[in-house]
Amino acid sequence: MSNESKVAVITGASQGIGAALVKAYRAAGYRVVANSRSIGPSNDPNIINIAGDIAKPGTADLIMREGVNHFGRIDTLVNNAGIFTAKPFTQFSLEDWESNLATNLAGFFHISQRAIERMEKAGGGHVVQITTSIVDQPINGVPSVLASVTKGGLNAATKSLAIEYASRNIRVNAVAPGIIKTPMHAPETHAMLAGLHPLGRMGEISDIVNAVLFLEQSSFITGEILHVDGGQAAGHW
Repeated sequence: MSNESKVAVITGASQGIGAALVKAYRAAGYRVVANSRSIGPSNDPNIINIAGDIAKPGTADLIMREGVNHFGRIDTLVNNAGIFTAKPFTQFSLEDWESNLATNLAGFFHISQRAIERMEKAGGGHVVQITTSIVDQPINGVPSVLASVTKGGLNAATKSLAIEYASRNIRVNAVAPGIIKTPMHAPETHAMLAGLHPLGRMGEISDIVNAVLFLEQSSFITGEILHVDGGQAAGHW
């Protein structure tokens, strides 16, 4: 079946990387089910926007139900929704802990379980997580143990699911970004953040989008953690 009929679910889709992924998948001929807490309606009949907290099982149910009702199928899931909280370890609050677990892990669990169940019945599919390079190469001065706990868990889950579902034609991969130039980083911090990468620059949103689309098109790749991080994961510099 051609890409024209395929459907991608993208979480965290209202801004930044998620919004760019929606545009890229549409440009590739996919129909899209887009989710975030505050996303508004779409004027494109080939995009369904569903507002809701991905950490709640009911949101995952709604995404899948509406996607299948409108488009008849789910071929790809991009688990882009996530939060990053950088604090010294002893300063993390219980609220920090719970919110990171809810969005980064529970959100992944609920929607992925439902999407993979659908893909299994359909005979195949693709799941991609957006994690972080800091899992593999912590940076002095960027305290981020909650990212390591939660996004590191997604990296491990990616490999586990890739093996579990390989025989059922469901591929599972991840993209691990370095620091990407998004609105969450104030312009005055860009020079300092660029220096945290061996290539000497921050990543662009397009770098991550291109990596996700590369994995989408690479049918012989599964269980891959693709680092798009300007060389951060290669080692210290």
